[in-house]
Amino acid sequence: MSSASYQRSRPAETVGGFLAAASIFVSLTGIAYRPLRLIPVAIVLALIAVGIGGRNERLATWAASIGAASFALGLAVAVITSHPLW
Repeated sequence: MSSASYQRSRPAETVGGFLAAASIFVSLTGIAYRPLRLIPVAIVLALIAVGIGGRNERLATWAASIGAASFALGLAVAVITSHPLW
């Protein structure tokens, strides 16, 4: 048997993972619908998730990166298709 101890995650780490996942969803939704309303909120959620850290730190970092890319892409899509930005 292995004697390695099992470390339980803090509840805040679980919340950070959910925030990161929600941020990715909102960022990708913001590309198609109102990018200036949705994507800044998603980036704030991602930055909060990065600040929480823990075992989901890489997911939160990806969420922040996806948010930045979605912001640029969402604005470009809205301008090209003449949809409202907000």
